[in-house]
Formats: sequence, structure tokens, C-alpha cells
Amino acid sequence: MTQAQTDENIRPAPGALNGLKVLDLATFIAGPYCATFLAEFGADVVKVELPGSGDPVRKFGTPTECGDTLVWMSEGRNKRSIELDLRSPEGADTLKKLAAEADVLCENFQVGTLEKWGLGADVLQEINPGLIIARITAYGQTGPYRNRPGFGRIANAFSGISYLCGEPDAPPASPGTATLSDYMSGVYAALGVLVALQSREKTGSGQIVDVGLYESVFRILDELAPAYAYKDFVRERMGAGTVNAVPHSHYPSKDRLWVAIACTNDKIFNRLANLMDRNDVTGDGIYGTIAMREAKRAEVDAFVTNWTTGLTRDEILKACEGAEVPCGPVYSIEEIFNDPQYKARENLVEINDPRLGSITLPNVCPRLTETPGQISWAGRALGADTQDVLKDWLGE
Repeated sequence: MTQAQTDENIRPAPGALNGLKVLDLATFIAGPYCATFLAEFGADVVKVELPGSGDPVRKFGTPTECGDTLVWMSEGRNKRSIELDLRSPEGADTLKKLAAEADVLCENFQVGTLEKWGLGADVLQEINPGLIIARITAYGQTGPYRNRPGFGRIANAFSGISYLCGEPDAPPASPGTATLSDYMSGVYAALGVLVALQSREKTGSGQIVDVGLYESVFRILDELAPAYAYKDFVRERMGAGTVNAVPHSHYPSKDRLWVAIACTNDKIFNRLANLMDRNDVTGDGIYGTIAMREAKRAEVDAFVTNWTTGLTRDEILKACEGAEVPCGPVYSIEEIFNDPQYKARENLVEINDPRLGSITLPNVCPRLTETPGQISWAGRALGADTQDVLKDWLGE
């Protein structure tokens, strides 16, 4: 079990980013997740929050007896919290002093907000030319929509992924979670920060990392853009199916559970058909090529379903594993907590929090062999570290 540090000893644990100083001015998920990623690998991340209320994510999600939600306890991990009103002259002045000592600053206010407070990128980088500023907004810092507000759901819709989610004859659906674009944008922003740090090693200069919420999801939609540009192809909703591969979907089992099967080429389909004792449909048979199977997608899916419904989920998984057919269970979170693979990889970490006691969080990703990240503590109480941070960073 990973143990949280005590209130008297909240300091970043040694890691690959040890010594890196990060100011997290952002709220909710996208910008803060960028800072969280850096904190997991040893950066000293100071969460700057509005006095009295703090980051709104403290009230977003499942409430706990400590007053903060489980979302905050997870995503506020490894950060020290200070209260600072950036709208006041005193707060702005303190931030400038902190920025002079920082390596990275993360923010996701609407475009122009920091500038309105006299804390724009030009001001901060004049104080500290090596400062890297990660800015995440709904639509980025430029373009005709730059002033529009937005959250993850809006970004998912604008990116094109929501249009693809759901059944063909049903309305567009959420891609599992409305916060997909928030987390994806946080990852891309963190990647941008690491690239900017590498550049600073050569030039000594900081720069701005500019991410629009929609851009991170749009970037991962495989051939969606080139397929439209090349052949005017507009991909439509396909439910659990996908383009360019059949069978490649979710299939029910005899015990009313679900499995995912992915036959991405003819060779893998041949293995599945052999497992089903139906080699007659492969090669020169009616389902022998991807093109032939795509032309009869519904028929092929029904063909596979007829097989899977005759077996339990465990029987399907065992058979497919033996035949080297990619297959996996469609899990609920309850099943994830009981799965030996998750346990072996320590994907779930139990933290001993001074306010809540035992709390389980998703572990750090990615996994590094020599300088692994870690969770040292869960989200802190609002302003719990103000005096320590001012002393550590400014000597006050």
C-alpha cells in the first residue's frame, strides 16, 4: 500500500522531474491534469486556488465526509494547495514572485482572463524568460471561436467523436465519459511541456504550449480526416463496430455477458473461423476477405454472435486465447477491481489519506522502469500548504 505523507512532511517524492517547479492555476480537469502528470513524476506542483472556494472540481463528483469530492482527491494528487486571489493586487504580486521561480505554469482560463488581471504571458515571461506556459482552452488561443467557453462534452461534439458514438439509427452518444477531451488535452499539454523543457535546455527560452480541448480528440480519430479529403467519405455511427475490419465488435455470451473480438485482418479471421469449425467461409469462401466481410457486415456479426451465444464468456475467452484470436471481456468497474491483471500491474493504488483514511485511486501511467511515477498523497485541503510554499519558494 502506498502511504500518503503526513501534514508535516508534504514534499514531492524523488522522481525524474524532481526539482521542477510548476504553478497550477487551472481549474476542473484539463489544465490540472497536465500538472498532475508532472507531479506524479516528481515535480513540485503548487495548486493556486481562489480563497474560500478553491477549484470547482472540489465540488464536482461524489462527495466525501472531508468536504471534497472523489474527483478532487484523485486529480489533486501530489499537489500542494495555496490560496491566492489573482484578481487582487496583492494576489497578482505574489503570483509574479512565484512565477519568477517557476519552470512551468498551467492555466485554462478563458482567453484574455490572465491578461485582464495583468498576468498575461507577455508579463510573466518578461519576469521569467524561461517560463513555459501551458494554456488549455475550449478552442485554443487563436481562431474565430477562441472566446467561446466550453467543457469536455462540447469539445467531444466539436471534435467529431460524438458524431461517431451510438447506434446508426440513434442520436449521437457520449464517448463513455464527457471528460475524455479534458484528460486527453491534459496529456497532450504535458507532452508539450516536456518538449518545451527539452527545447529550453538548448535555447534557455520558455514558450507557450497552446491546446484546444477539441484538438486532442480530433488528433486521435485515425483516418477520419484523410478519408474525407481523399474520397469524401463521411464515417457514420456504427454502434460497437468499426470501419476497415469485420468482425470487430462486441458479442454476447451464453451467460449474458459480453466480449470484444477484433479480427483486423484475414489471417486472424481465419483463426476464428477455424475455432468455429467453419473454414468453409475463409479463403475462397463467402467471408474470405475484409472487403467481402465489410459488404456483409451485419451477416458476419450475426455469424459470430451465433457462435458466442453458445458459450459462456470464460469459454469464449479461453478458446480465443488458445487460437490467438484477440478477445477480451467488456468490463464494468466492479470486474476491474477483481481482475488479476489489474492487480498484478498495480493499476489500482490504495492511499492512506489523513482526512479520509483509505482511498483507492487509478495508478500512474505510463510505467517507467528506472524513474517510475508515484502517488504520494491525495488531494489536499484548500490552502493547506500556503505558508510552506511561500517559505520554500520565496523564503517568506
